[in-house]
Amino acid sequence: MSFRTPGAPNARSNRRSRLLAPVAAITVVIIAGIMLAANFWTDYKWFQSVGYTQVFTTELMARGIMFAAGAVVMAVVVGVNIYLAYRTRPAFRPFSLEQQGLDRYRESVDPHRKLFFWGIVAGLAVLTGATASGDWQPYLQFMNGAGFGVQDEQFGMDMSFFVFTYPFLRIILGYLLAALIIGFIAALITHYLYGGVRLQTQGQRTTDAARVHLSVLLGVFMLLQAARYYLNRYGLAFSERGYTTGPHYTDVNAVLPAMMILAVISIVCAALFFANIYFRNAMVPVASLGLLVLSAVLIGGVWPLLVQQFNVNPNEQRVEEEYIQRNIETTRYAYDLEDSEVTHYDAATDLSVQEVADESETIPNIRLIDPNVVSQTFQQTQQVRGFYQFPDVLDVDRYENEDGEKIDTVVAARELSGPPEDQDRWLTRHLIYTHGFGMVAAAGNELDVDGRPVFTEYDIPPRGELSDVAGEYEPRIYYGREGAEYVIVNAEPEYDRPADSGETDITTTEDEDAIDDGTNAENNDADEQSAPTDGNGADGDATDNGGQDADNGAEGAAEDVAEDEIDYHYDGDGGVQLSSFFDRLLYAVKYQEPQILLNNAIQDESRIIYDRDPLQRVEKVAPFLTVDRQPYPAVVDGDMVWIVDGYTTSSHLPYSTPIDLDAATTDAVTEGVGGVDALPANQVNYIRNSVKATVDAFDGSVTLYGWDDEDPVLETWENAFPDLTTSSEDISDELMDHLRYPDDIYKVQREMLQRYHITDAGEFYGGQDFWEIPDSPTTDADVQEPAYRQTLHYPGDDEARYSLTSTYVPRGRENLAAFMAVDSEPTSENYGTLRILQLPQGTAIRGPGQMQNEFQADSDVRDVLLPLQQGSEVTFGNLLTLPFGDGLLYVEPVYVQAEGGDQSSYPLLQQILVGYGEDVGIGTNLQEAINNLIGEGELEVGGTDEEATEEDAPETDIIESVDDALAEAEEAYQDGEDALAEGDFSGYGEAMQRLEDALQDAASAADNGDDEDTEDE
Repeated sequence: MSFRTPGAPNARSNRRSRLLAPVAAITVVIIAGIMLAANFWTDYKWFQSVGYTQVFTTELMARGIMFAAGAVVMAVVVGVNIYLAYRTRPAFRPFSLEQQGLDRYRESVDPHRKLFFWGIVAGLAVLTGATASGDWQPYLQFMNGAGFGVQDEQFGMDMSFFVFTYPFLRIILGYLLAALIIGFIAALITHYLYGGVRLQTQGQRTTDAARVHLSVLLGVFMLLQAARYYLNRYGLAFSERGYTTGPHYTDVNAVLPAMMILAVISIVCAALFFANIYFRNAMVPVASLGLLVLSAVLIGGVWPLLVQQFNVNPNEQRVEEEYIQRNIETTRYAYDLEDSEVTHYDAATDLSVQEVADESETIPNIRLIDPNVVSQTFQQTQQVRGFYQFPDVLDVDRYENEDGEKIDTVVAARELSGPPEDQDRWLTRHLIYTHGFGMVAAAGNELDVDGRPVFTEYDIPPRGELSDVAGEYEPRIYYGREGAEYVIVNAEPEYDRPADSGETDITTTEDEDAIDDGTNAENNDADEQSAPTDGNGADGDATDNGGQDADNGAEGAAEDVAEDEIDYHYDGDGGVQLSSFFDRLLYAVKYQEPQILLNNAIQDESRIIYDRDPLQRVEKVAPFLTVDRQPYPAVVDGDMVWIVDGYTTSSHLPYSTPIDLDAATTDAVTEGVGGVDALPANQVNYIRNSVKATVDAFDGSVTLYGWDDEDPVLETWENAFPDLTTSSEDISDELMDHLRYPDDIYKVQREMLQRYHITDAGEFYGGQDFWEIPDSPTTDADVQEPAYRQTLHYPGDDEARYSLTSTYVPRGRENLAAFMAVDSEPTSENYGTLRILQLPQGTAIRGPGQMQNEFQADSDVRDVLLPLQQGSEVTFGNLLTLPFGDGLLYVEPVYVQAEGGDQSSYPLLQQILVGYGEDVGIGTNLQEAINNLIGEGELEVGGTDEEATEEDAPETDIIESVDDALAEAEEAYQDGEDALAEGDFSGYGEAMQRLEDALQDAASAADNGDDEDTEDE
């Protein structure tokens, strides 16, 4: 017989309940610690794998210093003040209802006093330290700042003070003020809790110790406030009070003196608070504090307002001219606009046949293929397998053809988006379908008879003219923009490519089957062919395993690789080697995936590849960079690499107008197609394309080339991270051929040039000549027209150049105001120079929107497009604008696609629209469209007068000379007509020159006959 104590089970239950919370808390802490340790160590392994551990350790050190500094400052200030308040507590507290009410709080706190103290101090220290660690970049800039060599005009200080020193001083002052305020509150609460401060007691409200303690804290606070007023003087360099950014008349003549006065008053208030230690009269410092508040309102607020209202507003243009000029000059420097060239361009509106002939070298360079439209065409004709993917927006690069001529080329990487839908599980996604395969490229100025791109690189394995000229390259893409978050190689057999790749049935038009640049009518009857394939396996370690099980493979792996597919064993250095159970454990924790541990195929030689996006890799290696959102693939020196442009930015350049990167880089491409993102929404007022980076698509290696040696921001970061960048002199010639002027900085610059093409302060203030970027004419949304890459012959240049272009319209109107192009050839002496053709204000040249309306309103165009719209979807491609003749030519491809969203359909280029001045034309190719634009030219060659008498006739030899010359003129005219009909503009130009020479000979012979008649008389 047993006896159970009443209530015992409840007691044990209560003990378990009390233990549950601590155990749960400890468990959460342990799990969080393991996750943190796993992320920390895997990050280190990643940096080690790419050879940039210096970046990891330097950032870690900077974060640690800032964490320690913030934590120590907060812990010391708060801890010392709580300690002093407790130590100076009164030995005897007055007997009052207030103190009786506080007794129960004291009784609760005193037994756990040390725990409360250290908990509060440690908690505040950790929170402050964690916040401060996020300011590691300003710390490194402060410690390693390079000089700009340019002084600001107001304070006479180098710009580097505002960019590198001023922001860090504000951070330090902010933490000191925060710590002091929290310390003051903590001391006040402690004094109140232990009777040093009494709110409801008659007589003296504070003890002497509490009064001294709090007075010192308030005095120190006023000193910090004085320092803040003094430091904020430099903040006027970023003032938005005036017409433009920077200090203006009111700031210089009212706000700046007010801040100095307030700083002096703050020092006086601090002295009075310190004096209160001896005078024991709180009214004096409190009155001084009131004086400071009143002064801040009157001197710091009302006085500047009165100056602005009565001195500036009535005379704003005159008094602000000096400050506007500062803003113009600094802003142009900040956005690298100083060397931009504005040329007044009296654009013609009529295009002659002779001008067309003179542009015979320009016409073949005009890009007809729109990279924003043909992604689906690439997808349908070059996808090969359903799990390969092309981006929504393709890129335009340039490659040499077999004749050694560089041509605009639309390029895309054939990336692997993931396993087939019916096989999409962890094993196939992360271990078998691991990489894409090869580059696909098409000539930008050619199309076949059906309107498809002419591929210069195609199929698997990749082949074509591009490979023939550039040479063989490693086509496997382990690092790209598509695919799983991570893949593990050297484990299961990886899918590489179809075994029957030599017998592909993909329809691909070869170069020799194309309509040459849209102008060669002789090729219109070319037959459509399938590109031949050789059927050979890929080079390297590809083996025809037939999808058989690997020796160490898990069961079922063979089911995911069919017998007609070739496997591959990765032999690169990319990723992190899983050389131990501990490594696999860390990555299993990082990705919360136990199969990394359980899969038997993952062995010591296996490698995990992660952070695969080239943008992500560059941003991780160089965390101070803002990267262009349009990386592009290129074949360089036998490798396939991603080229990424990196920007150094700042938001602290004095007098410079800030811009929001997201708003500036948003256009019809980022908002419409969706394949390209805008830059992050950061406010900056300084930007440079200071770094060109490459990411190897096979092994993921990252190389940063210092591109702008004169950029002090890049120099600062190079001081912080020695050996991070490679000199631009080490860029190979082949890589240099594929570098270009980047998209996003161009968009930022064109945004600023809407106003800052004006360099005179008076004209800038008037704003009559401000421009706007036109809305995209081919979309319904109100979004900006994107910038276009094309090769064009800029007026005054000796030859055509690869360029990035856009247009402007006057503010509030739709006619064309200016055309802007930047030379994108990095070897050109004009590389990066923004050149603008400004049209006369009195000439109404059609803008892009107006020209698009004219296209759609023209009866001839409607007659051609209307039949195409029956059962099909018509898409207008990019509306290119380029200098042509003595004016500007518009060129727009028109694509047709079957309606209904059939996945097997894709857009085909069926018509080309051209516009010049008031005229438009349409044709199945560019030559036909231009012919329809200018019409058929007729030249009068003249003859003899039928009414001439026999005695008036010249001598026989003279008659024969004139007849011969006229015969030659007639023959040259006929040759010119024939050449024009064939689209041979070069031949047409030669014929017109012969015609002109023959007519001059005829006129000369006739003049000689007149002279002889005169002599006879």
